Amino acid sequence: MLTLIKNGEVFTPESVGKKDILLIGGKIGLIAEEIAVPPFPIEVNVIEAAGKIVAPGFIDAHVHIMGGGGEGGYRTRTPELQLTDATLAGVTTLVGVIGTDGTTRTMSALIAKAKGLKEEGLSCYVHTGSYQVPVKTLTETVENDLILIEEVIGVGEIAIADHRSSQPTVEELAKIASAARIGGMLSGKAGIVNVHVGDSPDCLSLIEKVIETTDIPIKQFYPTHINRNPYLFDAGIVYAKKGGYVDFTTSTIPKFLAEGEVKASSALRQMLEAGVDPSLITFTSDGQASLPDFGPEGEFRGLQLGKVDSLFKAVREAISEEGVSVPDALRTVTANPASILKLNSKGIIEKGRDADLVLINQEDFEIDTVLASGKIMVQDGKPVVKGTFE
Repeated sequence: MLTLIKNGEVFTPESVGKKDILLIGGKIGLIAEEIAVPPFPIEVNVIEAAGKIVAPGFIDAHVHIMGGGGEGGYRTRTPELQLTDATLAGVTTLVGVIGTDGTTRTMSALIAKAKGLKEEGLSCYVHTGSYQVPVKTLTETVENDLILIEEVIGVGEIAIADHRSSQPTVEELAKIASAARIGGMLSGKAGIVNVHVGDSPDCLSLIEKVIETTDIPIKQFYPTHINRNPYLFDAGIVYAKKGGYVDFTTSTIPKFLAEGEVKASSALRQMLEAGVDPSLITFTSDGQASLPDFGPEGEFRGLQLGKVDSLFKAVREAISEEGVSVPDALRTVTANPASILKLNSKGIIEKGRDADLVLINQEDFEIDTVLASGKIMVQDGKPVVKGTFE
């Protein structure tokens, strides 16, 4: 069956005006000013998109798809992601990570969860490892995981500048980056090193020392949580101006914001005003992660849960509250992560790319329809497809 989306205001994420889009076999087959329904007898599903923005499906590049947490004991292990947690938020592509617990959250379980989400209709990839160094891989090495395991596209999230990290040295981080780079080159994947950056005043200094003392390029690293406090955010501006990627976490709670976390929407505006290249900035939700509260001595005091739907909320706030242009806001969850992660069929509305699309009501800027590989997952703001156990 063909799907024809008519009269939508298309953002590729660049604004290209009102267009019709024909979807064929899970791909974008044609984009034109007007596409007529074929006169010959063939089934065509026509979606009227007048009054709607048509954007690429969102890429959430940092999600604890099988749950995370556990910093407060076994009962604080967070639940797995369900299919509609993503689709109702406009997310059609996920990258799964582990996090603090690399013992009971394993690579085999992470890959199995990714495969399950793929069977349910999403695109899903993973990074190999967790906070810990040495990296806890599925096979013997980082290179093997990247070369031999289809879903593995990078390494991480490796923790630095955090009391929960393994306190890696410059040499250890350099070796991880080298292994990721080689594995990525040999497999045609990004081989990115996703780095969790904590609250320590060290900020990004460990990454910067690797870049200064080795031949590893700055774009081998993909540091996240750059908006977690003012001094890390300021360091992130300097880092991005050197050509490095910066990722802002959209899941938060009022307490974190009151303590100095920079709201992702505001962080985007400030980075753009500081002259940072827009292509270097991304949003990720940290969905299903615990949002732990630690005291001054590192003692656990409580937690809440990260949500994938925070991703689109941050995009909407960037546009409506911070004055960021629609293309610059959308780019953080579409074209930018697709480029960084070498997901060459994702992130841009273009002939031949995957038919991952989000239709957004222009009147209230709410998500109306979501298609993943041409299949309708959400329509009229309600799930058409639910997860196996939903």
